[in-house]
Amino acid sequence: MPAHEGSRTYDAVIVGGGHNGLVAAAYLARAGRSVLVLERLGHTGGAAVSTRPFTGVDARLSRYSYLVSLLPRKIVRDLGLTFRVRGRTISSYTPVERAGRPTGLLVGGGERRTREAFARLTGGKDEYAAWQRFYGMTGRVAQRVFPTLTEPLPTRDELRGRIDDEDAWRALFEEPIGVTIEREFDDDLVRGVVLTDALIGTFADAHDPGLPQNRCFLYHVIGGGTGAWDVPVGGMGALTGALAAAARTAGAILATGYEAVRIDTDGRRAEVAYRTADGEGVVAARHVLVGASPHELAALTGDPRPEPAEGAQLKVNMLLKRLPALRDTAVDPREAFAGTFHIAEGYEQLAAAHAEAAAGRLPAAPPSEIYCHSLTDSSILGPDLVARGYQTLTLFGLHTPARLFRGDNDAVRRELLKSTLAQLDAHLAEPLVDCLATDADGRPCIEAKTPLDLERELRLPGGNIFHRALAWPYAHEDTGRWGVETRHANVVLCGAGAVRGGGVSGVPGHNAAMAVLERD
Repeated sequence: MPAHEGSRTYDAVIVGGGHNGLVAAAYLARAGRSVLVLERLGHTGGAAVSTRPFTGVDARLSRYSYLVSLLPRKIVRDLGLTFRVRGRTISSYTPVERAGRPTGLLVGGGERRTREAFARLTGGKDEYAAWQRFYGMTGRVAQRVFPTLTEPLPTRDELRGRIDDEDAWRALFEEPIGVTIEREFDDDLVRGVVLTDALIGTFADAHDPGLPQNRCFLYHVIGGGTGAWDVPVGGMGALTGALAAAARTAGAILATGYEAVRIDTDGRRAEVAYRTADGEGVVAARHVLVGASPHELAALTGDPRPEPAEGAQLKVNMLLKRLPALRDTAVDPREAFAGTFHIAEGYEQLAAAHAEAAAGRLPAAPPSEIYCHSLTDSSILGPDLVARGYQTLTLFGLHTPARLFRGDNDAVRRELLKSTLAQLDAHLAEPLVDCLATDADGRPCIEAKTPLDLERELRLPGGNIFHRALAWPYAHEDTGRWGVETRHANVVLCGAGAVRGGGVSGVPGHNAAMAVLERD
């Protein structure tokens, strides 16, 4: 930020240059407002970045966030983004051993193949028919709910009326998702595959009466009105790079290395104090938009801090010399890893893992899921790596709450990574370690991040990837018109902690910008 800029008053100062902050900056700047973004790190993008994590290796991985579902095409069109996603032809593969032989469930590749895969696993037609009924229902809900995310918040009754399906409303919004899954499906593996969408970054049992698992499930099945999870072409950094370019082109100033430390406001005018490597300063604003968590927002404004929401995930990035062969020879590894590869995610396995973690122990069989970005989009790898057949793997572990790592994060991370990979190896015809590439220093190309690592690196309280517990996408007490409002009239949330936040969506950034423009 040029030195003289610190003395002027901006229409909007945005705290945090993550993808939501950049969306808000681009919308406001395109509307003719003067906009300054203050980003603590030396780059924008937040958790939606691509990096080269392995020394001397030309592979740009989506280090934290890695798939796209909730980003509305409206935002891409409105901001003129040069950003694309690519669909995956395979939805998922889940290996299992039954009757002493390796088998599994491959979902995708066409209706006929999926129907045959269900029959191969379950020996009949009923589970696939139930699958079609269930996801037909969630698809209809998605078509009705997703468009509301970039509109003013509906009331609960308005959203219920818009869905116009009392059975769907009860199944998703009123009774624990475990009740629905157990009513609709009989096969343990099929039940587990369905349940996983309710547990991404969310430490909950299938029957939790508070329904955090239902809220997580809802956001994972409504994206784009279809529930599809797509691969960002060029990696997640391609999105935030396009957003930063759109904001700058529109006239926003993006100041990296500027850490906001205090917000003072009387509701009409605000001052944001910041510090840099060279000193401290203050900038004035008519509006302040905060992309940090509600916990960090309270610290900035001097309000009582809410309790951090506990994160519960293990994120592992890997680069392989080749994909490993599978014990289930009926499935091509290039298909199995192109979708979501579920590991130790049977229904009873998920319940056992949750019970163990709730009791303060690492799960004996840690559940996780993997996918290979480079099978769908090889542009994240250098030409030499592509020619040699290298592939990336991204693993996301479930039921690993931050509390388990508080004693010795490094030691517990090592133990959890070892046991998680052992669960994968049980379904491979060769050990994964034999397939790992090495970096320029001869070290295996693998890195793991716990909730405490995300808390330290990204300032996510509790390491929670959603900034706080996910909220229903309708108005409730004190949510305001757009779900971004705070108790300070000219300070709004534009990050994942807003109502309808979480995931790589840009929705909170859009809604915060709309709230500011309406107020002007």
